[in-house]
Amino acid sequence: MSRQTSSLLAIAVVTVALTPGPALARTPTPTPAPKPAVTAKKTAAKKTPVDCEQVKCLALTFDDGPGKYAGTLLDTLKKYDAKATFFLEGQYVKARPAYVKRMVKEGHEVGNHSYTHPDFTKLEPAAIRNEIQKTQDAVKQAAGVEPKLLRPPYGLADIQVSDVAAEFGMPIIIWTAGSRDWDTKNVDAIKKQTLAVAQQDGIILMHDWVKQTVDAMPSLIKTLQGKGYHLVTVSDIVKRQNLQPGDAFPLPEGWEN
Repeated sequence: MSRQTSSLLAIAVVTVALTPGPALARTPTPTPAPKPAVTAKKTAAKKTPVDCEQVKCLALTFDDGPGKYAGTLLDTLKKYDAKATFFLEGQYVKARPAYVKRMVKEGHEVGNHSYTHPDFTKLEPAAIRNEIQKTQDAVKQAAGVEPKLLRPPYGLADIQVSDVAAEFGMPIIIWTAGSRDWDTKNVDAIKKQTLAVAQQDGIILMHDWVKQTVDAMPSLIKTLQGKGYHLVTVSDIVKRQNLQPGDAFPLPEGWEN
């Protein structure tokens, strides 16, 4: 998910004219120069990046969006200075480009979650490529950036999906645990489940189209931060993993290192 203004200093220089007297010339008393006037705002302090080797980090990720509640979610994240990763569907990027632009502007991470949410493991390589490329293009048009991470629909991937992801130079990101928000659609249940599965360097699956998830976020974020978690992007979490294009993290069951 770094803009600074430099201070300008205006200095007035006063020239003192000496007027000769009728007889003896006296040394005049210099007129003091006015104090410089500071006309610009103070330079903003540079924020130190979060180091997940030194502090407890957690990544909240939101799939299938941008959903219609994304604006409210972004307001909450901004209020609590929390970052998130949004795995976007191209069809909704086309429908709600302003949300995508805002996500990028406010320092969140955007990932590729296909264009129409099909099961990649049931598609031919050409169809997978088409789903990924259309979403890359939609995000680029909306926000001027291209996603660097792929989350296949349903979190389902196989070697063929891995090969196509590698063609796009993208690692595959699954999750360490889910909020089950799509199932319960209950604020208290979503909070309880998320807190139960939260762990250091965890990646939590959520959805910004679930209203109850968005409603739960202010209380949930405050609770997580109160437990010492820094809410960061997926890239912050996986920085130490040295993931290569086509690699999957966490490694799906049955895959070899």
